[in-house]
Amino acid sequence: MSWMYIPGIIAVVYLALALLFYFFQHYFFFRPEILPRDFQYRYPFPFQEVDFEMEDGGVINGIYFRVPNSKGVVFYLKGNSRSVKGWGKFAKDFVSKGYDFFMIDYRGFGKSRGKRTETTLFSDAQLVYKWLAERYDEKDIVLYGRSLGSGIAARIASWNRPRMLILDSPYYSFLYNIRRYGFFLPLKLLQRYKIRTDQYIKLIKFPIFILHGTRDRLIPHKQSEMLLKVNPEWTCLISIEGAGHNNLPDFAAYHEWLYDILNKEDLFYQLKAGQRPKEVRVA
Repeated sequence: MSWMYIPGIIAVVYLALALLFYFFQHYFFFRPEILPRDFQYRYPFPFQEVDFEMEDGGVINGIYFRVPNSKGVVFYLKGNSRSVKGWGKFAKDFVSKGYDFFMIDYRGFGKSRGKRTETTLFSDAQLVYKWLAERYDEKDIVLYGRSLGSGIAARIASWNRPRMLILDSPYYSFLYNIRRYGFFLPLKLLQRYKIRTDQYIKLIKFPIFILHGTRDRLIPHKQSEMLLKVNPEWTCLISIEGAGHNNLPDFAAYHEWLYDILNKEDLFYQLKAGQRPKEVRVA
């Protein structure tokens, strides 16, 4: 083969990779588990299944756990894999602390149906938030975003005023995180999902707690440090030493901090004042 053809071959391969990313990025970013509509969820706590019918024909399926004399509700926006069938197990971490718990599947996950875009991710979550706000005072709503859901939770928090926002292993922005893997591609032109967590939290003027493992390789702890710098006045970063991306609940420190965050009204202000009952990084 003549050397004169090599630049052309490289160009064709590069274009093929760019097109592959553009048309199949849904498969890179989302790993859904699809469930039949008649699937029966089973959990050890009483719950209600709720469906939301969207104006464009989409359907959002959610699970709703309630406890007697609840202190409020946690609206949990989950990560990018599987469905609430498995994610629902995390309800115990919140109902055991006296909170109702609500979780949805994004479009194309579980029993939820419809075309999934960045816009529908936000609009669906906002509709559910408004549904909750009709049943609870906003001061009793806690937004919790885990991994992929952290950016969605930050967007919803920026539009509303819940009691607090909790980000679990968040990314600085979708673009920043995927550049680690696709740095050689023109990602700004190809990317359909931007999810600018860094821009959303600038607009938030109420407590933001970030929980992040120091050994997270999928979304490195550094990204939470960067988010802390974006809005230092309203953000506390709590580092779970030794934890990775998918095992925060395996660490006692996570549960201790989660209990304090949910139940100690003045914790945020104590931390911002430099009072550190446990190891914590604050601005």
